[in-house]
Amino acid sequence: MRTLAYGAWPSPIDAALTAAHDGHPEYVGFVGDEVWWTEPRPAEGGRRTLVRRHADGREEPLLPAPWNVRSRVIEYGGHPWAALAGDTGPLVVFVNFADQRLYRWEPGGEPRPLTPVSSVGAGLRWAEPLLRPERGEVWCVLEEFTGDGPTDVRRVLAAVPLDGSAARDRGAVRELTDGRHRFVTGPKLSPDGRRAAWLAWDHPRMPWDGTELLLAEVTPDGTLRDARAVAGGPGESIAQADWTHDGHLLHASDRTGWWNLYLDGQPLCPREEEFGGALWKLGSRWFTPLDSGLIAVVHGRGATALGILDPETGEVVDAAGPWTEFTPTLAAHGERVVAVGASPRSAYEVVELDARTGRARVVGAEHDDAVDPAYYPEPQIRTFTGPDGRDIHAHIYPPHHPGCVAPGDELPPYVVWAHGGPTGRAPLVLDLEIAYFTSRGIGVAEVNYGGSTGYGRPYRERLREQWGVVDVEDCAAVALALAEEGTADRARLAVRGGSAGGWTAAASLTTTDVYACGTIKYPILDLAGWGTGETHDFESRYLEGLIGPLAEVPARYAERSPAAHADRLAVPFLLLQGLDDVICPPVQCERFLARLEGRRVPHAYLAFEGEGHGFRKAETMVRALEAELSLYAQVFRLDPPGVPTLELSK
Repeated sequence: MRTLAYGAWPSPIDAALTAAHDGHPEYVGFVGDEVWWTEPRPAEGGRRTLVRRHADGREEPLLPAPWNVRSRVIEYGGHPWAALAGDTGPLVVFVNFADQRLYRWEPGGEPRPLTPVSSVGAGLRWAEPLLRPERGEVWCVLEEFTGDGPTDVRRVLAAVPLDGSAARDRGAVRELTDGRHRFVTGPKLSPDGRRAAWLAWDHPRMPWDGTELLLAEVTPDGTLRDARAVAGGPGESIAQADWTHDGHLLHASDRTGWWNLYLDGQPLCPREEEFGGALWKLGSRWFTPLDSGLIAVVHGRGATALGILDPETGEVVDAAGPWTEFTPTLAAHGERVVAVGASPRSAYEVVELDARTGRARVVGAEHDDAVDPAYYPEPQIRTFTGPDGRDIHAHIYPPHHPGCVAPGDELPPYVVWAHGGPTGRAPLVLDLEIAYFTSRGIGVAEVNYGGSTGYGRPYRERLREQWGVVDVEDCAAVALALAEEGTADRARLAVRGGSAGGWTAAASLTTTDVYACGTIKYPILDLAGWGTGETHDFESRYLEGLIGPLAEVPARYAERSPAAHADRLAVPFLLLQGLDDVICPPVQCERFLARLEGRRVPHAYLAFEGEGHGFRKAETMVRALEAELSLYAQVFRLDPPGVPTLELSK
């Protein structure tokens, strides 16, 4: 063991290694007997490719660069592909990120466009394709811009011809719904094909506030008739709906305060835990029915497990294995279930569960230790006490190194991480970005502040009209508790976050004296601007729940905005931004920096071309991570070896 100061520990986990392992498998599915999924390629400009696992276990990326299988519907996207097995090979339909067109592809050929390009606004976008070869169509969610503004948009269910006749003719796209709802999810067809179910909601609600489950008859000529709401409403969130093998309608609703499952409106397994979640991406799946009548579920409280629910008894049997967190993507074929799981010792992998035997195994994107696991952090699940005695859930990652310790009288620096959303949650999984810091002697505290998912609707709604208050207070309470108990150095606390977490980080720096510095990534900084045309349609009225209606509480928008309090900022900070970000656009950062002029606060602003909301390119992630470490090194007087110095301007 070597005795070295915190922050000076040598680590094999460098920024390039961290960037190479960023992202995880997503959107799993079965094509015949094969398992398919999408997978990130940070070294290839951050694109996502479609991966096919053959029967012999071989993994094959199907589409070469520059094809990028990713949808931009509601900007956060949705399920971007569908495929059917055939005698001569699979028929694949996918969304290409660059132009957002639907393409048809079959082995041996080139992708052929199925949908046209629109010159209006942000064009035509597609998600959740459902192949209907018997009709020669693929049914999808269509997002169509009607003007140049970010909210000049309509969404409907639509049928696209598989023969390519709509590639230059918008009129050949057949609309299935009338557009009376602002947002819709893809249709789920009953086993006999005679009924379709989907979710819908309208401004100002977000899908975790209130949605409706719609049901319609599918006529012989392929139209949807007599659409009606059968569940949900303004105060009830339905996260997902699907059909059982024998034609019963299954859905996840939070009518009791927890997302639980209902079969034909009757509760199946009433528990104070979640069988659903926040619908940030269309096509998220927390459950899938099996042919046997059992139901595969992703469920839990503060963490998620993969289990099999017996609707007759209400019992759930979880898959055995090392995985402690599963993402909302599921598919089933017979009694085979495929999901994506991870743990504090392994990154996200494609996992297959045999519902008959309970045996689970990795079938894709298998975790491979890029470094000795002895360098991985050893997290702690903690619950802290916040203002008014409220619980605050957090994951604490102390500094950890197999060959180094700090001098006995030194306390470590800590960085508080605020997750995005804010209606989201930080999962307890192996993240090399966290290990990048902990293996060098810098602790990390991930805070699932009030407003986070996974702990029931009342916990989620602590943030209603309290954004910038509860999240800031909860993060500060965790940071100060760590200092008071002797876990962290009170003089060396930092805060960082991206998107909504960037807002929390900036608000924390401008309204508290807890932190010595902070990292603010692609943030929201000016509520008045962001809420009046500076963001996309999906979140354009999100602030009505988080802050309050602008017309009723305009002063609150200024009071809470970090941009309005830039004069209070007195500690160094790093600001990171993608120049192609339409969710939190660069103008937010520019306005914030303009209000700092003359204040002589040490800071750096790094803006990246070709990056949107969240960084995907390896070179961007390397630059951002090294810059962040350099900020902490300068402020906390650390000496990390081999890290380029970030120039801080005043």
